[in-house]
Amino acid sequence: HLGFGKYANVVTHEQMEQMARSGRIVRPSDGRPARSVAFVQCAGSRDPNHLPYCSTVCCMNSLKQALYVREKNPESTVYIFYKDMRTPGLYEGFYGRVQEDEGVFLTKGEVIAISEEGDKRLRLQVNNALLGENIEVKADLVALATGMAPSTLDSQILHLAYRLGGDLPVDKYGFPNSHFICFPYETRRTGIYAAGCVRQPMDTAASARDAAGAALKAIQCIEMTARGATVHPRANDLSYPDFYLKRCTQCKRCTEECPFGTLNEDVKGTPEPNPTRCRRCGICLGACPERIVNFATFSVEMISAMIKAVEVPDETEEKPRVLALVCENDAYPAFDLAGMNRLGYDPNVRIIPVRCLGSINVVWIKDALSRGFDGILMIGCKYGDDYQCHFIKGSELMNTRSDNIREALTSMVLESERVRLEQLALDEYHRIPGLIAEFMETIRAVGFNPFKGM
Repeated sequence: HLGFGKYANVVTHEQMEQMARSGRIVRPSDGRPARSVAFVQCAGSRDPNHLPYCSTVCCMNSLKQALYVREKNPESTVYIFYKDMRTPGLYEGFYGRVQEDEGVFLTKGEVIAISEEGDKRLRLQVNNALLGENIEVKADLVALATGMAPSTLDSQILHLAYRLGGDLPVDKYGFPNSHFICFPYETRRTGIYAAGCVRQPMDTAASARDAAGAALKAIQCIEMTARGATVHPRANDLSYPDFYLKRCTQCKRCTEECPFGTLNEDVKGTPEPNPTRCRRCGICLGACPERIVNFATFSVEMISAMIKAVEVPDETEEKPRVLALVCENDAYPAFDLAGMNRLGYDPNVRIIPVRCLGSINVVWIKDALSRGFDGILMIGCKYGDDYQCHFIKGSELMNTRSDNIREALTSMVLESERVRLEQLALDEYHRIPGLIAEFMETIRAVGFNPFKGM
């Protein structure tokens, strides 16, 4: 890429740092001092074909190394070609210092190609973004600001004894995956915390602060686990999933769908619980078609009893009754915010909070519809690449289980429009009145539940 590996005088930031440490910044091809050096920013970063993200430290590295060159040889010339110069916080002052150096030329543009001349000097073709035309620059040495990738990207390093793999589950960029906003240090392997460049690209100072945060979370995890309590997001929950394995059919849904790898399997496929890994999300409860998974404080029977306790108007009253199964992490607090902001919504909705949308068992849908509920709203966190689910993929799993829900509706000869899945972020409480009003219109259009009053 950009002549690296082809031309000896094209090096990376890391190689440039090694030269600076040795005290001599020279051309690798012949050992002569480099009198002109060009730095190429985003050499692979912010590139959809390579690393689509910003590697954070590259701009500061180039500015620092530009001063290395100038301090070693005040007669030298330095070029820095960048897409955008990113120097957050107090680093802006350092950027200003480099700008004041008359021997450093900063150019906004993209290096199109690099070629080598007979004397081993390098010719750079640059699309100058400010001039709107191509320019050529010659340099003795080119330093590429290569991107930062996790060490786990191409190889396994932890070798954990988990059914779902021996390493940490990662995001689309290869970094350990977790709820970025609420639990940045957390990984999907309970008790293992990512910090520094393992978690995301960052400089040394940020890595030190990050490591301190991860260490504090690890201490918290040790102390809470010793008490038998779970860590975030259901901090201090003392209940555990109880598996009535005599009725287990070895369908493997619980072991496959658990986002935290809590369950292993024996040779027959029977789940083997590991309580200290468990986050108490209840996704295994929602996944089990035999309803053999329950918690002391959250069970299939408990939610079914809540559903059956709701008064359902008979058809003579001519008013619908809708059940809302709402995730307690973001969606339920959003309803609180709607109330605090005095936002009204249809009074014919009855809300039952659940641990996660993934904890919803299809039997609750059947119970509600057979009781005469006219519609069911399932409201949870947003899923996808920018997911907000506190349990990683609970909302997404509920969406994939929609086939099971359709089968249940078909078996009851009911319209599929009676059940709807909605995504709601915590700050989207203003959507609630419209969201419910739209669903109520749908219910009025399909008509009352024929099971009403039976």
